[in-house]
Amino acid sequence: MRATTAGILLAAALVLVGGQAAYAEEIPPSPDPGYVPEVPVEPSLGGSTAVGVCDNDAPYIFFSVELTDPDGVATSNFARLILSGAGGQTMEIPLGELQGGSLSGSVLWPGASVDENGNANGWPGWAFVNGQWVETTGNFAWTRSVSSAMIVVNPEVTVPLSYPPATPACTDPGGSTPAGDMAVDTVNGESLPHTGVAAWTLPLGLAALGAAVVGLVLVLMRRRRTSTSTGTGTGTE
Repeated sequence: MRATTAGILLAAALVLVGGQAAYAEEIPPSPDPGYVPEVPVEPSLGGSTAVGVCDNDAPYIFFSVELTDPDGVATSNFARLILSGAGGQTMEIPLGELQGGSLSGSVLWPGASVDENGNANGWPGWAFVNGQWVETTGNFAWTRSVSSAMIVVNPEVTVPLSYPPATPACTDPGGSTPAGDMAVDTVNGESLPHTGVAAWTLPLGLAALGAAVVGLVLVLMRRRRTSTSTGTGTGTE
């Protein structure tokens, strides 16, 4: 009887000790009070740009994407440009895969087109109907005044972007500039605003000025000869 009771007590003690040991193993050790977990640096697209440019009378978007991701936490390597309009319109333009964290290039403005030689033959907000260009609310007309533009890779960044103020053909395929806009020419890709005097009138103005000067010289010479002749006839030797 005593042996049986002792055996039961021993078994109970072993079970109790084993349970306490298992419970102790489940409790994680307290962290070091001086430990500070390392937080990865968030990636950014600082320095990325998108600019509207007129090239050979066609509107383009020139872009440059720069991804800074020191801890390699970016979840994408593909760049997109998202345009938004005041009326709630949106358009996504694929730009391409980043190489070494950067990407640059150009894409046609939405609604624009060029022929096989790169000459512009289509503009946003315009349609060629019955042999003439007419303004329309279609063909991505809203992109001529986008409310916001965003380069997205994950992360993303908002960039300023506006329709290029370049040659009249970039603004109006009919060749005239809408009221309130300044007509512009381009030389080597730089915009040159018109100041109210057409370039072809300059040679005509110079020629007219030269003719006036020559005429004045001839009149003065004629008067001088007349005065000399009169003095000789009336003088005395």
